[in-house]
Amino acid sequence: MLKQLAGRGGVTEHMRKAFRKAKREFGGRGLLLPDMVDILKKAITSLPRVFICVDALDESTPKHRRELLESMREILRVSPNTRVFLTGRPHIDHEILKCFVKLVRILISPADADIKSYLEMRLDRDTDSNAMDSELRGDIVNIVREKISER
Repeated sequence: MLKQLAGRGGVTEHMRKAFRKAKREFGGRGLLLPDMVDILKKAITSLPRVFICVDALDESTPKHRRELLESMREILRVSPNTRVFLTGRPHIDHEILKCFVKLVRILISPADADIKSYLEMRLDRDTDSNAMDSELRGDIVNIVREKISER
């Protein structure tokens, strides 16, 4: 996020100082998360409106996901004109709900025809055509569709 802000000409003297300081420290460690969040908060508060989009949050490790969510909560606390858009699978809902009191959730599920089409396309790519017969193929498609529709 800092890189995107800096890329649009938003490198402030505060950012430069923080990066120089981190580079001078032992081994040129770079900025730590609290430093980056502090810089981001200062950069964002000067903007009229900011949108932060994080896709596939569920694909991050639980530790990093928690740190990211807590950092975003801190940013929102000091910057009321910031909006956060997150995407992720339902199994991380509880983590998001812990960090954000005010939120709007939009549940999205794939259409049954899309699931079937995707599964058939993937099964068509099977390199061992003798590995399954049409009955097994049908069972795979039907069972996966049923499991997804149960959510």
